[in-house]
Amino acid sequence: MNCRKKVAIIYASITGNTKELIEILCDFFQEYPIKVYKFQVGDFQLPNLSQFDAVIIGTYTWGSGEIPEEMIPIYQSFEMKDVNKLVTGVAGTGDKFYPNYCGAVDKFRDMLFVHTELAATLKIELNPQTKDLTKCKQFVDSLVRRMA
Repeated sequence: MNCRKKVAIIYASITGNTKELIEILCDFFQEYPIKVYKFQVGDFQLPNLSQFDAVIIGTYTWGSGEIPEEMIPIYQSFEMKDVNKLVTGVAGTGDKFYPNYCGAVDKFRDMLFVHTELAATLKIELNPQTKDLTKCKQFVDSLVRRMA
């Protein structure tokens, strides 16, 4: 695989659970010759979206299954830009107590499926546990395979 492949991980985390998930995903990417750039959503420059081979969205869910307000601009950017060849993935954390568990992940998944080359989706309840590591590795492996 070309070691010049670049992945952007753009995330928002309010409790720290999604940030912890993103750290785990970054660790699994170290197994590959890929450069990973991690951005809190407010630090990502939207015009740079097309400069990456793949983009991962990391999000928590707000209220009753809504996309967090700070994630809406990146959501809209995917809808407005020509990114149909961009490999994407979406990962997030949520609480199964709520009826729309990880609803923001589902909304991003549906939109990314239409506008990009969606490779993988990952939902983790609350904070990542040891039992979730296999799913995290499979998520990264799926993205890497799609980028190849």
